[in-house]
Amino acid sequence: MKTTVALLLPLLWPLAAAAQMESNSSWGVVLAAAKAEGKVVVVGPPTAEMRQRVPATFKARYGITVEYLGGRSSDLTARLRAERNAGVYSVDAVLSGIDSMSSFFYREKMLDPLRPALMLPEVIDGSKWKSGKLWFVDPDDNYVLRIANSVSNLFHINTDFVKPGDLVSAQDLLAPKWKGLIAVEDPLVTGSGSNHAAHLYLQLGPDFIRKFYIDQKPMISRDNRVLTDALLRGTHPIVLGAEDSDVDTMAKEGARVKLLQGFSDLQPPVSSGYGHLGIMHNAPHPNAAKVFVNWMASKEGAELYSRARGSASTRNDIDQSFLPPEVIPREGVKYFDNHDWEYTVTKKEEARQAVRKILEELRR
Repeated sequence: MKTTVALLLPLLWPLAAAAQMESNSSWGVVLAAAKAEGKVVVVGPPTAEMRQRVPATFKARYGITVEYLGGRSSDLTARLRAERNAGVYSVDAVLSGIDSMSSFFYREKMLDPLRPALMLPEVIDGSKWKSGKLWFVDPDDNYVLRIANSVSNLFHINTDFVKPGDLVSAQDLLAPKWKGLIAVEDPLVTGSGSNHAAHLYLQLGPDFIRKFYIDQKPMISRDNRVLTDALLRGTHPIVLGAEDSDVDTMAKEGARVKLLQGFSDLQPPVSSGYGHLGIMHNAPHPNAAKVFVNWMASKEGAELYSRARGSASTRNDIDQSFLPPEVIPREGVKYFDNHDWEYTVTKKEEARQAVRKILEELRR
């Protein structure tokens, strides 16, 4: 009996230590206060799976209700700016794309430092992250944590109409046979559409932009669902800007759709999608906000995000076998980081303006 107890003790110590941390440490104090606050208000990706799974899983874990706000970034930022100008603080935490995070939340000082709010050992342990440390992307290395990094799905094709061998280089997109058969996300609207256009401009030049966006007469939409539907139906079998997770689901269900994994003349891009985490200044539920950001950066929260968004995590302790192998960055491959902070606030904006000038002049 004594031998059995002795053998079990090393197994029980970590559980006891975790329980003691939750009840007696500063984390326990924060968690108790968060439960008393009762809810947390979160801005996040406007997808059904995130809307459903984040509130349900967080509530099951901590007993705290999540009020989840998902919508177009432009609409949400306008609302938050108006509220804050009126002295109203309604949001606790945010998951956002790099454009909104850098040009709105960070620039307008709507964020509190996130690093001091991270408390869980599994979150602050650098060995749990692929880069060996938490990947803070802001200039202060303190406010915005990147929790996702995936190979971006620039172009998808419907293989009933287009074979992978038809498009080896980006220049192949300019062939006359594809005229009117390409669909793209609007390159003149801030977001992924203009991100794609900036990437193409910087790597392929202004002449490619003119030929691709004007001469090829692509269908242009601001709605990813319209682009995904065009891909599925084959009305536009080459699409730039379809929703990655939707295309992956369609492929698993037997649809003849496929990701084009890069071109010979174009570096494959990586991006974080909505995978930038921040905590709001003057959060109305400050303790629940801390619990939420710790959970989202934890293994459970990061894996939920990865599954819901179909994106690779920046943590290294998540089994990502559920992801298509092509979206997981590979060692030794040079990628173009569409969501690099410095690129976003300098070169990308310059490229966007150059693209806008070209397209507006040609459309007159």
